[in-house]
Amino acid sequence: MSILSYLHVVLTTRLAELRHDGERGDSPVPTAVIIAGLVAVAMAVTALALAKANNWMNGIPNHTNPQ
Repeated sequence: MSILSYLHVVLTTRLAELRHDGERGDSPVPTAVIIAGLVAVAMAVTALALAKANNWMNGIPNHTNPQ
């Protein structure tokens, strides 16, 4: 048996096994979308907290920014 015939048989057998096993895990695209959404929410929460803290600090009488 020549090497090309052997490689062809090995490749077709492996591809047939992969087609037979339908559950190969989750695609990375939905995971990346979820992570990007979580990052966006975290950035919004951080910006909101920073704005609230700045407003609170500016509400203090005789407030001066630190040097």
